[in-house]
Amino acid sequence: MSVHFIGAGPGAFDLITVRGRDLLALCPVCLYAGSTVDVRMLDYCPAGARKIDTAPLDLAAIEAEYLRAWERGEEVARLHSGDLSIYSALAEQLRVLERLGIPYTLTPGVPAFAAAAAALGRELTVPEVAQSLVLTRLSGRASRMPASETLENFARSGATLAIHLAIHRLSEVVERLRPFYGDECPAAVVYRASWPEERLVEARLDRIEAELAEAPIERSALILVGPALGVGEFRASALYQAGYCRRFR
Repeated sequence: MSVHFIGAGPGAFDLITVRGRDLLALCPVCLYAGSTVDVRMLDYCPAGARKIDTAPLDLAAIEAEYLRAWERGEEVARLHSGDLSIYSALAEQLRVLERLGIPYTLTPGVPAFAAAAAALGRELTVPEVAQSLVLTRLSGRASRMPASETLENFARSGATLAIHLAIHRLSEVVERLRPFYGDECPAAVVYRASWPEERLVEARLDRIEAELAEAPIERSALILVGPALGVGEFRASALYQAGYCRRFR
């Protein structure tokens, strides 16, 4: 028996990986994040599977479900939204399983920032404009940010920023970033990327709030800021230039 952590992707039920889908089909128990996972993914579970929405559960209750399945020898699918590597509360669950001696596997998923970039039709790293992407957030009730990980510190690099879990504080984000990126820097808000109700808002950094004023977004959105979002003229990389020899491309 193992607990199989599966990244469900950004929302669309068909953006789960083939490996993730196949693991779901093998597990008679599925714990899923009901507030962020498309329930149509549960159709991949085998007939008669026990499906548990973890949205109302605390860590102790989730641990109890793992123990119950362990005692019965049942494989468990633990379905998280997005990718497991960021903002998934994975580490604390792995710590529990290691303490209990229960084995586990990890299957990555399509991250929200990748789905947002696809929805916008943008590459987030453009040659000689921005070659770094910073995934970050603001301090919140669930966890505080380390003192050195501030928007200002990241903004000084000029990299593309993907700011999670902060749409309800958009005004603060704009105020803190404008001194570094400038008023005309491209910005975007992507609400529920890849879901049927997906919504895209693009504007200059100093106007992005106004664009959302009539129909505010309060959750489930990603804020993207950086010059790579709007650049039209740039020097192409050498990767596909004639005469450029490289082993991997």
